Amino acid sequence: MFLDELTPLMQEILGQPVAFFGGFASGLLKLNLADDPVKSWLENQGADVSSSNNDDNNSGKGPQTISID
Repeated sequence: MFLDELTPLMQEILGQPVAFFGGFASGLLKLNLADDPVKSWLENQGADVSSSNNDDNNSGKGPQTISID
């Protein structure tokens, strides 16, 4: 039962271990992929790091107001 829930995680780890652990480490270290040196390294690796994928205006961070009709 518990192993059924871990099966997709293990498949991901075994399928692409470098990408998985790289993403895991960047999440733990709270690295922003839009900042140097991470951005320049990703561009050298051939990844598309465009500004459309990044949230430069900080929308979605912090408290937000909503209106309920």
